[in-house]
Amino acid sequence: MNNHNKTHSRTIADVLTYRSYLAGDKVAFSFICGDGEKQATLTFSELRSRAMAIAAELQLRMSVGERALLVYPPGLDFITAFFGCIYAGILAVPVTMPNRKRTTTALASIIDSCRPSLVLSTSDNCLQAKVFYANQPSLIAREWLATDRIDDAHGEEWRPRHIADQQAAFLQYTSGSTSHPKGVVITHKNLLSNAAVIQQAFGNTDEMAAVFWLPLHHDMGLIGGVLQPIYTGCSCTLMAPAAFLQRPALWLETISKTGAAVSGGPNFAYELCVQKIQSEEIRDLNLSRWQVAFTGAERIRAETIRQFAEKFAPCGFQTKAIFPCYGLAEATLMATGGARSGEPLMLDLNLEALAHHQAVVVSSDDTASRTLVGCGQVLPGQDLVIVETQNREPCPDGKIGEIWIMGPSVSGSYFEQPEMTERTFRAFLSTGEGPYLRTGDLGFIKNGELFVTGRLKDLIIIRGRNYYPEDLEQSLSHADAAFRPGFCAAFSIDTEDREQLVVVQEVQPGRRNLDVEAAFETIRRIISTEHGLELFAIVLVKPGQMPKTSSGKTMRAACRSQYASGGFKVIAEWKFTNPSSFKPLPVTLGHTKARKITADEAEIWLINRISERTELPSGDVQVTTPFLMLGLGSMEAVELAAELETWLGRRMSPTMIYNHPNIGALAKWLSQPLHDEKSDSALIANTLSLEMLPTEFSLEDIEGMTDTDIENLIHNETVELQSV
Repeated sequence: MNNHNKTHSRTIADVLTYRSYLAGDKVAFSFICGDGEKQATLTFSELRSRAMAIAAELQLRMSVGERALLVYPPGLDFITAFFGCIYAGILAVPVTMPNRKRTTTALASIIDSCRPSLVLSTSDNCLQAKVFYANQPSLIAREWLATDRIDDAHGEEWRPRHIADQQAAFLQYTSGSTSHPKGVVITHKNLLSNAAVIQQAFGNTDEMAAVFWLPLHHDMGLIGGVLQPIYTGCSCTLMAPAAFLQRPALWLETISKTGAAVSGGPNFAYELCVQKIQSEEIRDLNLSRWQVAFTGAERIRAETIRQFAEKFAPCGFQTKAIFPCYGLAEATLMATGGARSGEPLMLDLNLEALAHHQAVVVSSDDTASRTLVGCGQVLPGQDLVIVETQNREPCPDGKIGEIWIMGPSVSGSYFEQPEMTERTFRAFLSTGEGPYLRTGDLGFIKNGELFVTGRLKDLIIIRGRNYYPEDLEQSLSHADAAFRPGFCAAFSIDTEDREQLVVVQEVQPGRRNLDVEAAFETIRRIISTEHGLELFAIVLVKPGQMPKTSSGKTMRAACRSQYASGGFKVIAEWKFTNPSSFKPLPVTLGHTKARKITADEAEIWLINRISERTELPSGDVQVTTPFLMLGLGSMEAVELAAELETWLGRRMSPTMIYNHPNIGALAKWLSQPLHDEKSDSALIANTLSLEMLPTEFSLEDIEGMTDTDIENLIHNETVELQSV
């Protein structure tokens, strides 16, 4: 598409229409199963035809500006429905597939907020909605529409509607790590502006291919994985998030197979590849064509970049492909991005200076330092300033303050929340410049590069010094084998005389014979020696207790409230009874061959493994007990399937546990002769549309995930692409 056509497109649907005329037979999207084989494809023309048919049906049922809730499993149906809404002038509200085993407060809040007139989904999901989502009465009470049953011929009844570029295109709900979900109003102008920014930053062309496993209902997956390929005219291969989590090598294999130039994800995705991909899975990889390996959504760790680049250098991967970036849903997606001309910029900063909101560069061998990875430079058309929030004045280079952003990609409001909109989107500098978006993120500018240091609301201030909870939590993540990595919360509480530090740490599922006193001593020692802080309380809690957003972000404010109310299921608690007398401790620096098994062998194996994971006595795990009654979390089920793959030497559906009612039925199925791979692939694809897939993640082990839906993986309160 030439610049003239991009300039005169009012909506992303206009861009799709042009693409369908320009290269209608070109494959826009492919969706692959867990075995890497294609399950479905959509050309640009097919996507437009399907979208217009859906739009025609929506025009019969809804008025311009009404909301439609999009509840889809991983796959291409979501994309056709989203564009159907765009063509019809309907506000799409993408959400995760609900959890059928527990009530999701966030989803109920979204429904109350946007009041959707219709729920769009697949025919299978519509048929089973009342059974699957009985715990979501506000969801099943609404009218459902199966978009995959709408005939393409219906598109002839579609009637064009004038849509201004300032008109809302869809609502992107934030997951709310410190508050309830908020619907960011994304306009057509926001979308096209950010698409142009991303294309310029990435250097995308219609000849480049992309690979995405990120959930499509969140900004990184939707705008990066769906709308950006439409804008640039490239082909994109999609896979379910669960398929990546079950076998991270599939992601890199797909990049290698398709010759993709663009792909990426949060830091943990790269770390998972380092930890989980075996040497024999690397031999045939060719990553030399991977030009933009973007990374964001959480702290970008220098060590992860180094380890990933070193491990996959033999496959042709180059460190300069790593593209750190920062953004948030309120700015559509991306606000800053690293230059493609060189390797990521890293700075070693003095910890003492950081505590006083100053960025002082020190030697890399300085033990009292912290390495930060730059998130790139401000992109064209954006205005980003670091602000001292007390006086609303811009900070000089190297001074830490709140990140404020202004530009055409920035949304103007939250849906029907005027007070929150005023606080967030109507910020003005002391000189009167504005309005700016207040991101709530802290950072600084150094030589034109943005460095993000933390979240404003989560700061811990003790004795006049600032501490970032992420630093404290990270130092404890691998301190004890009993600790569940990624499930630690550090926060401060008000006591009679001062702020005091509390650490809440989950214990690994199935952990027995925990040495409580040793665990307490380890936490106290690390917090004292590495951070010079004294602890007021330590709480070791059972798995599944940590309040999280749907993307796995720790909700520290909720943790504080839960601690104050005694709401945690506590394994053990330590409290310092006389904090004033406490003095810090002194500082001291494969693959298996396919096998056949009997049903009895399978039953014994399953009983033992489930007993270990659920902490139930093996005698309480009966072969006839329904899986849903055993307390087996979704991630535990996914990992159990992966363990079965290793034990049996054959591919399993990541959600196969819930395809069978109990251990006896599953064991009988496992004892059958080996199944046809294509049948297993179809089973994987079908179960992905029905089961509750996990999202909360552990950087070290998939076991760190719990019952929330994996499609929510990339999201926090402001959906930033990179927040330390």
